[in-house]
Amino acid sequence: MQIMVSILNACTRGANKTRIVYQANLNFSTVNPYLDLLEEKGLIQVTEDRMTLYKTTPKGLDLIENFSNINEMLKS
Repeated sequence: MQIMVSILNACTRGANKTRIVYQANLNFSTVNPYLDLLEEKGLIQVTEDRMTLYKTTPKGLDLIENFSNINEMLKS
């Protein structure tokens, strides 16, 4: 779950795969299944103009917020 939230955070303003890999501390072979799953669940949107960009959807932003709230509750 932490990896998926890291990817969603990296994509909030739109990101290419290289940026996601570095920000989420992953490698290129590891990131692909996560991107596929997040797209399938409607948590990221993929656009292809000059390059492929991944952007967190409103549903993905809700997941980030909920995950953050759960983490805060567990810390208390």
